[in-house]
Amino acid sequence: MSRPLRVAVVGSGPAGIYASDLLMKSGQDVAIDLFEMMPAPFGLIRYGVAPDHPRIKGIVMSLHKVMEKPELRFIGNVAVGRDVTVEELAPFYDAIVFSTGAYGDRDLDIPGADLPEHRGAGEFVGFYDGNPNFQRDWDLSAEKVAVIGVGNVALDIARVLAKTGDELHVTEIPDNVYASLKKNQATEVHVFGRRGPAQAKFTPLELKELSHSPTIEVIVDPEDIIYDEAGEKARRNSKTTDLVCQVLEGYAMADRTDAPHKLYIHFLESPVEILGEDGHVTGLKTERQELTGTGQVTGTGKFTEWPVQAVYRAVGYKSDPIDGVPFDSTRNVIPNDGGHVLDPDTGAPIAGLYCTGWIKRGPVGLIGNTKSDAKETTEMLIGDWTSGALTPAEHPEQDAIIDFLREKNIDFTSWAGWHRLDAAEKALGEKEGRERHKIVEWDDMVAHARYKDGDHDTTAG
Repeated sequence: MSRPLRVAVVGSGPAGIYASDLLMKSGQDVAIDLFEMMPAPFGLIRYGVAPDHPRIKGIVMSLHKVMEKPELRFIGNVAVGRDVTVEELAPFYDAIVFSTGAYGDRDLDIPGADLPEHRGAGEFVGFYDGNPNFQRDWDLSAEKVAVIGVGNVALDIARVLAKTGDELHVTEIPDNVYASLKKNQATEVHVFGRRGPAQAKFTPLELKELSHSPTIEVIVDPEDIIYDEAGEKARRNSKTTDLVCQVLEGYAMADRTDAPHKLYIHFLESPVEILGEDGHVTGLKTERQELTGTGQVTGTGKFTEWPVQAVYRAVGYKSDPIDGVPFDSTRNVIPNDGGHVLDPDTGAPIAGLYCTGWIKRGPVGLIGNTKSDAKETTEMLIGDWTSGALTPAEHPEQDAIIDFLREKNIDFTSWAGWHRLDAAEKALGEKEGRERHKIVEWDDMVAHARYKDGDHDTTAG
């Protein structure tokens, strides 16, 4: 066939961009449309990482380079499954890859979880990252706060809660976020993990960064630094695990300081109830655990009540289903065999549909896992195309999908439009002595990034 392989990738976070990059590097002539429900690209890189994370700039730069390639076309402000059905999209492409990630919060099934001051990590991250799908202000009147979870998201939340608004104002946070953080009353933040330090999912650099703020003292109880046989083995087998344990040991041995904000990291404490009075959070009840030798824990029957006024759960994200695509509501993933979307009734692949990233395997792992996911999926896709297993698109012309979106009166955005939005955010930041001032109102983003004739003229097709 003389024309390029036409692929729609749904979701412009790292998973979707890595899949696009691998398709372009496959040796196959390809033309890719990268669909995104938000007006701006980059998914959780833009809307899921704490604003004071310096290394994110490097990741965004590498993603930018991929997005600039002429074989790739960005089409934003289009929610596949809502604005455009999968059935409507299919005739324009030989294959569709779903890489929509995970934004929702997993539930915490303990008594008191319905109290209003118990919130999910994703909600708070969406707030402080200026995601227009989330609320614009946040009640930060709690002086003592609990964060449940021992991964990097829990660290991000704890660090943002423990810092001052002025410390974070130098980042790209919007005005509404700064206004809320300025009123933050938290002086104690308690992070709780059910297992021991060797089982924590922190990465060493993120853990070290906690103490970089002059307003934060990190406190670890030396009695929580316990390793069983599995923990010692994990330290021997993983440099990352060993480094995490070393950092925690350093915090446990450090002298106390007069920093105004205390950030406690507790291990071997399993939350069993969120305590409340008059409909509001008054504490968190945990049960002390002991290691079993296998890295798992068992309860001791000893309970502690921690006086806190707010509880955040950082126990994992979960993906949302896409209308018209099979979904495993137990695992919160698209059923798949490593790349192909599977029919839940027959277990057979659905021709032309693929998935990658967290919507494929669940919200675990780091960037390296996302890249290996994309490699597995794209190799399946290319193999199906070269073997003739895919049904060719009915309307493979480059402009066919653009004409269709216009006919549906969808106000979509473009990559050139992202450059206009990017420039506007940087200009706002420059006025304030910051690198960027994030624009958060949906209509304002669309106004800057809206598709204009000629925006996609450099795209291969």
